[in-house]
Amino acid sequence: MKIYKSKKGKLFVGDSIRFLGGDMRKTLKGKVNLIITSPPFPLNNKKKYGNEKGEEYLKWFKGLAPILSDLLTNDGSLIIEIGNSWEPERPVQSLLHLECLFGLVKHPEANLRLIQEFICYNPSKLPSPAQWVTVNRLRTVDSYTHVWWLAKNDFPKADNSKVLRPYSKSMKQLLKRQKYNSGKRPSEHNISEIGFLKDNGGSIAHNFFELEQMDNNREVRLPHSVLSFSNTNSNDYFLKQCRKKKTTPHPARMSGGLVNFFIEFLTNEKDLVLDPFSGSNTTGYCAEKLNRKWASFEIKEEYIKQALIRFSNPELKSHLKKK
Repeated sequence: MKIYKSKKGKLFVGDSIRFLGGDMRKTLKGKVNLIITSPPFPLNNKKKYGNEKGEEYLKWFKGLAPILSDLLTNDGSLIIEIGNSWEPERPVQSLLHLECLFGLVKHPEANLRLIQEFICYNPSKLPSPAQWVTVNRLRTVDSYTHVWWLAKNDFPKADNSKVLRPYSKSMKQLLKRQKYNSGKRPSEHNISEIGFLKDNGGSIAHNFFELEQMDNNREVRLPHSVLSFSNTNSNDYFLKQCRKKKTTPHPARMSGGLVNFFIEFLTNEKDLVLDPFSGSNTTGYCAEKLNRKWASFEIKEEYIKQALIRFSNPELKSHLKKK
């Protein structure tokens, strides 16, 4: 087994499910604080990154539940990003992604439950499915992915005060003047006289991530952890180096902003973060920068090379080296 090592983590080369379903499962059992991953999506056409299709995909996905659940600490979390899928040769959205979710939470050997769903909106996504969007023009662009937060109990480790959004201009003005209209609202909520006068450093994050601004006339207020790492930034170090080396980046990279958000939200420094389908290892990179231990797995050598490019960033000061 090839292993690459940094100061805080390890990148394993090979089939993660074979490794984690074997002896490594015993080693890591109950020790992982956060599993965060974007597994291959259930697309109708086979992609280079190795996705399964249809019923094969569902069977494969359900098989992840007991393995990943077993690795988590009792207060650990599982974050999975997955896109929509469509029925083959039909302009009909598939229910496969929902069946996958049910497969996780209803698996008798996993004891997982859905804590919350997040939506990641990305207007830079190409029109898909092309046949029904750009050719026949029967459907709109599929521009978001689901992000599911699952855990083994109802109260996993979490602290939303670590991932606050900046206050709106109106809220900043309210805090400055220390006065607002209190009382009962049409919604029947009773707003107290002092309930909004304390400066908590920001407002609580939403479960909708707008990775690119939808309306230029409206201020986007994402947590700093999301804004500090944009997957669509064509000028970041990783993409610059890929262009320089004439390397085509992994086509389905998980947003570094999302990874940052959930690491800060659901873990503490020195906790262990794991990604079983790491691609170019965005998860390991973010964990390294945020002072978390990490373990990542990737089966394709071409994406391992991209992970090495990502970790060669001079700002990181912790390159990946073959063990």
